[in-house]
Amino acid sequence: AVYMSGTAKSHRSNKDAEIIRFGSAEAHIKLFIEKNEREYRIDMHLKNGRSKGIAINGIPIRKASELFGVFNVIFFSPEDLSIIKNGPVERRRFIDLELCQLDKIYVYNLTNYSKVLAQRNKLLKDIGFRKDLTDTLDIWDMQLAEYGKNIIRRRYDFINQMNEIVRPIHSKLSNNLEELKIIYNPNVEIENFEQTLINNRERDIITKTTNSGPHRDDIRFFDGDIDLKKFGSQGQQRTVALSLKLAEIELVKKIIKDSPVLLLDDVMSELDDKRQNHLLDSIKDIQTIITCTGLDEFIESRLHLNKVYEVSNGTVSLKEVE
Repeated sequence: AVYMSGTAKSHRSNKDAEIIRFGSAEAHIKLFIEKNEREYRIDMHLKNGRSKGIAINGIPIRKASELFGVFNVIFFSPEDLSIIKNGPVERRRFIDLELCQLDKIYVYNLTNYSKVLAQRNKLLKDIGFRKDLTDTLDIWDMQLAEYGKNIIRRRYDFINQMNEIVRPIHSKLSNNLEELKIIYNPNVEIENFEQTLINNRERDIITKTTNSGPHRDDIRFFDGDIDLKKFGSQGQQRTVALSLKLAEIELVKKIIKDSPVLLLDDVMSELDDKRQNHLLDSIKDIQTIITCTGLDEFIESRLHLNKVYEVSNGTVSLKEVE
């Protein structure tokens, strides 16, 4: 079971502050999880202008990444429906969020890659003032390639797994009219990583940033030979996005041998009747938390509602479920 309590959501630039109510200085979130016959309590304390504090079963943790694997969540928001037509940053984020939940080695490689990348980019800026630092790029290149290769390998595996699961899902959603295939486009191939960094070094020094590596990867979506980002209709692109989320659920279930918790953040209103029906049919056996501006009769009639909370003017109240 999952129970959450916290202050009302507000809109601020700081991500931690987004769930701190206007006029308040802090917020608390508590999560109670029962998983594999074990109980977990997760506490998160947010304060304006300070780092968040997180504890698992009363024991503070140093990094939020230590939560990965404890609580498996699939998050689906209206923004996800635009993953096909948006920029590559969103598609890389989709891969990273899922892999970080499923693979702690991937978290290790991604975290270290990001640190090395930041150090290398800082050095590239410093070289503009001190040319004698150029030779020190070699040590950062070696580390960047080491972690980057591991990231690329795992992303290849992930896309292969997703293709196996998403193909039949998308075929059903499109009335067997489309055959979806996901193509992983790494910015650099594993065997050429080090040489590419060397070849692009002068360009990197001029632009003061690292132009090669998995931080510039992308994925593409095809129906046969048709690139759905370039030539797909909005309806086709939304169908692909829904297929991806449903495949994500199935992949997590397959790997962890359990169902993840699904968070639907006001996404139902963005789907037409057909896609709503398919989504609701697919999540009947999954614990789902839905946020919406009003409880639609359609949802009430299709899902078993365990608890309904109403938020009004920052006050949360439990409504009776008929």
